[in-house]
Amino acid sequence: MTAPRAHPARAAMAALAVSLLLAPLAIGCSADPAAKEGPSPRKATATPVPSPAPASIEKIASMTGCAAEMRTDADELREAVCVTSEGNWIVTTFPTEKLKLTWLDTASMYGGTYLVGPKWAIGAEPRLLKKLRTKVGGEVEALRGMS
Repeated sequence: MTAPRAHPARAAMAALAVSLLLAPLAIGCSADPAAKEGPSPRKATATPVPSPAPASIEKIASMTGCAAEMRTDADELREAVCVTSEGNWIVTTFPTEKLKLTWLDTASMYGGTYLVGPKWAIGAEPRLLKKLRTKVGGEVEALRGMS
């Protein structure tokens, strides 16, 4: 005795149902995670932004065309003032990301706008930070002061 044969239409429907059920799993497993998040803010900007600069006052000063005047050279942070024809800004670098985050948390009490990268922050007017971002990368962050 032979096994009963499935009706061709039912077999096609079953195959279609299985493929529809498995498609989301296949797409979810193979999709680029960044694609789910949408375009990054850097891709959305009209001006290309370089990868964030390394955490060195000297390197950041070189990339921005300023002669940095050192104000603080301590274990927890280094801080210098840059004076140029475009404007003035303060570059602060940190030996660890944790110290930078602590510094930003404290700075948030006073408010202000900063260009922030890995283990560094630049404080200046927002218009100047946008220009500096095209040279050193990073993200512009507006910190709210205490009201």
